[in-house]
Formats: sequence, structure tokens, C-alpha cells
Amino acid sequence: MDFIKVTEQKEPFVALVELNRPKELNALNHQLMTELLVAFQQLDKNDQVRVIVLTGNEKAFAAGADIKEMAEKTAIEMQLMDRFATWDQIRKTKKPIIAAVSGFALGGGCELTMMCDMIIASETAKFGQPEIKIGTIPGAGGTQRLTKAVGKAKAMELILSGRFLSADEAHFYGLVNKVVPVEMYLYEALQLAKEIAQMSPIAVQLAKEAINRSFETQLDEGLAFERKNFYLTFASEDQKEGMKAFVEKRKPDYKGK
Repeated sequence: MDFIKVTEQKEPFVALVELNRPKELNALNHQLMTELLVAFQQLDKNDQVRVIVLTGNEKAFAAGADIKEMAEKTAIEMQLMDRFATWDQIRKTKKPIIAAVSGFALGGGCELTMMCDMIIASETAKFGQPEIKIGTIPGAGGTQRLTKAVGKAKAMELILSGRFLSADEAHFYGLVNKVVPVEMYLYEALQLAKEIAQMSPIAVQLAKEAINRSFETQLDEGLAFERKNFYLTFASEDQKEGMKAFVEKRKPDYKGK
């Protein structure tokens, strides 16, 4: 059984990737994450896809990692499994990824949403890192990304208590971009993706890369990296088309070259 469903051209130049383990609330086991990596790698190479939307279902984006896979493992076995190597590869996806989240996004599910570039949440969405309640801590970036998203004090509270954030709280603390009614969350994510897909794909990818670098470097290094990517856009046909269209007062026709 495939745990990932991919629909290309959901909107022009937009692909929809759906987690598909509904009975397990989309728990993230090894097979699902491997399929997700393959899907992202294929979409990254597909010139007909410029933006990716990742979603689960109304009840759960992903309720966490598959605990059954880990419960009896030793520390050495966990290290040798290197279960997060797949996550590290997913993080290298060049095209922007928008998470469309409804219901539970907990543990690994919350970490997966934070690996995405933007999050559209339904009013029923709940975010959290409840690993502390089963005697462990986040292992796929939760302590790092949640802290950068909501600040040290709030991250400490959430991770050390295991409590959840409502969609409105997540929006207040800057974890999500927008909160909408349940029946609109996927539509809104696809509309945002459609809007971004109309831009130069080269410029979009370079901008994503530069923004992500801001979380990994000091200001001087980040500014230098941004400047390099800015100059690189001037080697593209899209940049020439975009500026020419602006001068000519018309809509640009970007080709991704």
C-alpha cells in the first residue's frame, strides 16, 4: 500500500502531496517517510511543478511518529537505524512547500510542518511536541525549529509540558501563516501555491534558500549569501523578462530559465 498520494497540476504548476495512513492518523513510519522523500525528489526535478502543497486529512495532518517502530529499540539500534537521514534529505527540497494542516500535527507531525516553508491551518488544527509524555524528547528538529518559530520561553513550556497549541495560538506566536475554516484550509493553501507558482521559479528557489540561510548563519554571512543569490538572478531569462514586463506595463511570462 502506498502511504503517499501525489496529484500534479492541482493548480497550474502546483503539486499536491497527501499523507495516506488514515487509520493510523498518518503516523510517520519509515515507509511513509521514504515514499515522501522519493515524491519530493521527483517533484523537485519536474519542470511542470513549481510549488508543492503537503497535507493529511481533516482529522490529522500527522499525529506523530509510529511509536511501535521505536518502543523496544536500544540507543545503539536507534543510532544505527539513522531514521532521521530521510528527514535531512527532505529538508534539501528546493521548491517551496506549503503545509495544509487540519486536526493533529503532533510530535513528528509538528516537526514535519515546521520543515515546510509556510503553514495554512484549519480552525481545528492542534500543534505540539508531546514526546515528554512518553519519556523522550523531539528528535527531528522540534527543539530547534519550534524555538526559532515561537521563542525560547514558549518552546520550553510546550516541549517540557507536552501541551498543544490551538490553531489561533499557533498563528499568534507566528508558527502558521493563516487560520481558516476547515472546509477552506486546503483551498487556501492551493491558492497561495498558485500565487507563488506565477513568479519566476528560479527567483523563488533562490529566495527560499536565502531565507533559510538566515536561520543557520550570523547576519554578515546571511547578507553575503543573499547578495550572491540576488546577483545570480541576473543570469536568468526570467529576470530579464520580469523587468522588461514591468517597464512595458504587462504581466511577465516566466519560463524557469
